[in-house]
Amino acid sequence: MTETRVMVIAGEPSGDLLAAELVSELRAVLKEHGRDAKFFGAGGVQMQHAGVELTFDMTQHAVVGLIEVLRNYGKFKRLFRRLVDLAIERRPDLIICVDFSGFNRRFAHAVRQASRGSSGWKPRIVQYVSPQVWASREGRAVKMARDFDLLLAIFPFEPAWYAERVPSFKVEFVGHPIFERHKAWREGIAAKSVTPKNPANILLLPGSRIGELKRHLPVMLQAASVIAAAHPVRFDLVLPNDSLLDYAKTFLGGASSIVARAGGLAEALLAADLALASTGTVTLECAFFKVPTVAMYKTSWSTYQIGKRIIKVKFLAMPNILADEAVFPEFVQNDANPENISRAALSLLRDVPKWRQIQTQLAGIIGSLEGQGGTRQAAEVVARLMVSDSN
Repeated sequence: MTETRVMVIAGEPSGDLLAAELVSELRAVLKEHGRDAKFFGAGGVQMQHAGVELTFDMTQHAVVGLIEVLRNYGKFKRLFRRLVDLAIERRPDLIICVDFSGFNRRFAHAVRQASRGSSGWKPRIVQYVSPQVWASREGRAVKMARDFDLLLAIFPFEPAWYAERVPSFKVEFVGHPIFERHKAWREGIAAKSVTPKNPANILLLPGSRIGELKRHLPVMLQAASVIAAAHPVRFDLVLPNDSLLDYAKTFLGGASSIVARAGGLAEALLAADLALASTGTVTLECAFFKVPTVAMYKTSWSTYQIGKRIIKVKFLAMPNILADEAVFPEFVQNDANPENISRAALSLLRDVPKWRQIQTQLAGIIGSLEGQGGTRQAAEVVARLMVSDSN
């Protein structure tokens, strides 16, 4: 059986999970084509569980915001060099870059340049999840087309967007992995109550990186205190791993009314009546589980000043972007304060018709993301790329 050497890079917990899911499917699909697969690279614990040989845990170094990136520039430069050297040394047939676009785009370019000077090594390079080039800095699309052989898109509007700007770039919508990841919960979602429970169950989702927790969690906790004083509620705090949970506990103090845990997001979303969430990927999971959400985002002053000048979309939460309206109340930077967040949350809890309207809107938004197989389809598209090279 032919062996395919596959290098995988994911830099954040959400990308680590996406990568692990893709690795499992790709291993099976390649086997159907008579190919064994050896996976190695950098990511996190999910990739390791999926059988990827990790050089180091990349997810431990995830940062957010311009200031944090600059502070960690030396560290990222060293990690970058190690991975480029690893690619040159082990000469993978395929490189899969998962999300983490700033790092991965530069990595793909460095590998592409190195392979041009290497006899007999021309790796296929795939990006899984498009950076939000449609939101800012469109010029990145041209650079991606130069260095990637394939982009696996998880939002349905993205292939047409790229086709208008870089027609030669192969971009395929494969569906959002959320459908496969949570398919076991669909029956429970369909049976969810059409009114908030009493007491209402509010889920706190401050983010998946230390910087996000540092900025978001204190605001959420203050908002939670205001909400609890005005309405019967209980709170759950869910984080992706134990290290983030330990960090979060330094903010909780004696707040025994908040149940904090690592993992179990799907169960928590199924039980939730409302969420207070960062504007990241998790807002789509809130939408999938029909949880009306108050979204927020705070970053450093410098990053915000740059961002507001280059970002072209009206919203940050993806359900709002897809709907082109504020389905979720969304507060950014100075507006992301306890007063605004608690006011929006209490309004949703008390306005049952509005709460139901949002649930209906969420069903439509999520329906637009379903492809023909999600992660399985992504694996098949990648496998076809590799098989065509050998024919």
